[in-house]
Amino acid sequence: MRVKKYTANTMNDALLQIKEELGSDAVILNSKQIKKGGIFGLFQKTQIEVIAALDEQPIPEEKQPIMHETKQTTHTPPPLPFETKSSDQHQVLEEIKQLRQLVASKTFQGNEEFTGSLNMLYQYLLDQEVNHDLAKMLVRDFEETLTDPTIIDEQLFKQLLQTELQPLVDQAPLTQRKVIQFVGPTGVGKTTTIAKVAAKMMLEQQKKVAFITTDTYRIAAIEQLKTYAKILDVPLEVVYTNDDYEQALVKFTNYDHIFVDTAGRNYREANYVSELQHLIQMAEGDSVTYLVLSLTAKASDNDTIYNIFKDVGIHQVIFTKADETTTYGSMLNLCLGENAKVAYLSNGQNVPDDLVEADAVYVSNMLLSGYDHA
Repeated sequence: MRVKKYTANTMNDALLQIKEELGSDAVILNSKQIKKGGIFGLFQKTQIEVIAALDEQPIPEEKQPIMHETKQTTHTPPPLPFETKSSDQHQVLEEIKQLRQLVASKTFQGNEEFTGSLNMLYQYLLDQEVNHDLAKMLVRDFEETLTDPTIIDEQLFKQLLQTELQPLVDQAPLTQRKVIQFVGPTGVGKTTTIAKVAAKMMLEQQKKVAFITTDTYRIAAIEQLKTYAKILDVPLEVVYTNDDYEQALVKFTNYDHIFVDTAGRNYREANYVSELQHLIQMAEGDSVTYLVLSLTAKASDNDTIYNIFKDVGIHQVIFTKADETTTYGSMLNLCLGENAKVAYLSNGQNVPDDLVEADAVYVSNMLLSGYDHA
């Protein structure tokens, strides 16, 4: 059996190479997308790598012995070709023949939802950790707009994404509310995000703000917020009980906005979520609750976190650490899968500069920033 590997820009190009060199009897053993070229990992080009094979010794057909009608005597026919060797060899060759037929019938169909360039787009969305059903739906919708499925217009797909995202991403942050609460798991950059939003409002809108923290489980979190409070010259109250929280809200009545940093604990603890829900309800009315999530977390984890916290009463989501990853599928999963509304994107540590209001154009450009269908 002759086995050879081929590399091409598209599946059709690879199949043409295989047919030209190995002929139409060749079978595909494996195929995958690869990255080639580029400088230091940048500007890499996506290609198709295909392994094909050709059985150069086809299975001989069994020959029947010639019966001479003129002779009445019977004789034992000579053994068939395979019988002269062994029954095991005959079985192996038959299995190879069946396998070749099976592989040929399923070439590039078994695990692929689409063909050609559309499949490359679909695989790219999966690499971005967009969930399978959502990725499939987006590419199907996009396919319906194409006059030629072999020609992929990236701008048209961006427009499709922007149209889908616009009602959920082009949302003005609810920073006109008096009490602005931030919730989320540990390590997502919640405290730094609070400082960014507060500084932005102080500088751009000349608002008078105050800080409250209920995160008494981590000394470092308190010290970090104290540092930001000192830099911004705003008051800070550390509260340990619900009564302390109520008193702090009363104390800061004359301030335009009260920023609340809640405890970042294990979101899988039911008691913690229940306590957090009660705390948030104490400030109901003129309040907004932001869920802070990190884009460096797995998309499936962010889906789980959102579904746990949404019962607390989430108004909008803030995504952090956009500068520390190239995978942005979480935004699509939550916006289009869960109807989550996005307020801000944090893309650095600088306060308050590295904070942008989310919009559909910005998010779609981020998501497709690594896509190269050429």
